[in-house]
Amino acid sequence: MAKPVTVWILGDQLRFDHPALVAAEAEFGRERLRIVMVESRSWQRRLPFHRKRQVLHASAARHFALRLEAAGYQVEHQRAQTSRVGLARHLKRTGSGRVMTMAAADSVPRAWQQNQATTALGLPVEVLPNTMFLTGRFDPIPQPEPGRRYVMETFYRAMRKRFSLLIEADGAPTGGKWNYDAENRKPLPRTFRPPPYPRFEPDAITRDVMDEVEAEGFGVGSALGFDLAVTHEEAEAAFADFLENRLASFGPYEDAMRASEGVLYHSVLSPQMNLGLLEPLAMAQAAEKVYRAGGVPVTSAEGFIRQIIGWREFIFWQYHRQMPALRAANRWQADRPLPRLFWDAQTDLNCLRAVVSRLLDTGYTHHIERLMVLCNFALLAGIDPAAVADWFLTFYIDSHDWVVLPNVIGMGLNADGGLTATKPYIASAAYLKRMGDFCCDCAFRPNVREGPGACPFNFLYWNFLIEHEAELRANPRLGPAVLGLARLDAAERERIRVDARQFLQGLEPYAIAAVADTP
Repeated sequence: MAKPVTVWILGDQLRFDHPALVAAEAEFGRERLRIVMVESRSWQRRLPFHRKRQVLHASAARHFALRLEAAGYQVEHQRAQTSRVGLARHLKRTGSGRVMTMAAADSVPRAWQQNQATTALGLPVEVLPNTMFLTGRFDPIPQPEPGRRYVMETFYRAMRKRFSLLIEADGAPTGGKWNYDAENRKPLPRTFRPPPYPRFEPDAITRDVMDEVEAEGFGVGSALGFDLAVTHEEAEAAFADFLENRLASFGPYEDAMRASEGVLYHSVLSPQMNLGLLEPLAMAQAAEKVYRAGGVPVTSAEGFIRQIIGWREFIFWQYHRQMPALRAANRWQADRPLPRLFWDAQTDLNCLRAVVSRLLDTGYTHHIERLMVLCNFALLAGIDPAAVADWFLTFYIDSHDWVVLPNVIGMGLNADGGLTATKPYIASAAYLKRMGDFCCDCAFRPNVREGPGACPFNFLYWNFLIEHEAELRANPRLGPAVLGLARLDAAERERIRVDARQFLQGLEPYAIAAVADTP
């Protein structure tokens, strides 16, 4: 009698069109298939992940396993200390003679799959290419030159053409422009009240997971109040709500911030995309369809599509291009420990207090708060990039190595030498005041550069320019900012440096446990 064939599905590969599942069923038939999913305690505990992230991952995986069972598959979902232990236990019980799986998105489990799994398990392990990203179907830059900088815009245009998104019959971009980013930077009017985003009442499975997570007491934040989509049906309903109620205003206000609201017109669907509950190309096509029907302006449709098939795919491409060096990248030689305020939100800076408080509560903030509040502060304050990346991995519900490292170390902190982004995204308090309302109730004054009452974002910004003036002058995209240093005489430069030094010395450090490397 022929031995069973095991399909190993990772917890962030919750796709019914999983390539290993499709290929194994086509070759061997459903009756010989045995599906295994392992919740690796070691991988789950490598950082003190936000408890809502823990609930999302475990609940989504358990719901998916039940859906596969309902579809007639033989599924084993188990918890084990490591994936190796769980797989070995499964193989001993089933007597499978072969394992098929899909390459992990993150580099550590991918390396284990490709280099160690066969030896560890003692039988063939076939690792199929990852199909959850469009770059697995089309690579705009198939042979990148080492050390060369590639801009996202070129990558994005190639993706638009390849997948025929917002492209007219003559090959021109819809509306005459490839990118409407310059028109999508409006502050949110005070009178605007964005619609609520959909919340999903936890079912029995999710409530059990919430109880488990709270009982264990591991991780930051709380599992209480969890209301995210954990099934494909819920994720699709959340996406439909976004298309109907928020996409139209997403474009103009995608960079806006508000102290009292963290979602605004964003979709909050990156967690579901990253787990496989939503398919990125289908989402981009749906946004275009709404535009073609006259439901939203082209600026919003293009802005959303750019985030999905442009930036998200570019980030995934950059991650695998730069690893493993990316994790240790530190262009600006930043070595300050992560401050405690990132963990408890105890600071007089209203923007940081509001954003970190919201993050503690929900595990989510939108991309401009991540870039222009959190990463901006970390870069100006000289905080160690690896520590910042681990903090993002810990706190965000949509965190994975492949998205955090290039987004934080590469774009947010510009620590990769400009391979991800061509300039450091730094800004003074003027930007925060223009794009949000954080400054209204703050103890600091956004229009004061140094001295009593000065906003730390101001003197830290100018101190960064002073410290790195020579290198920054060589970057043409930063010319105007660096030229502003000419307005500062020697005395004011010194006062700025003193303010910066005193402020930074007053930051209480907080250490985070090292990242484990066992999937």
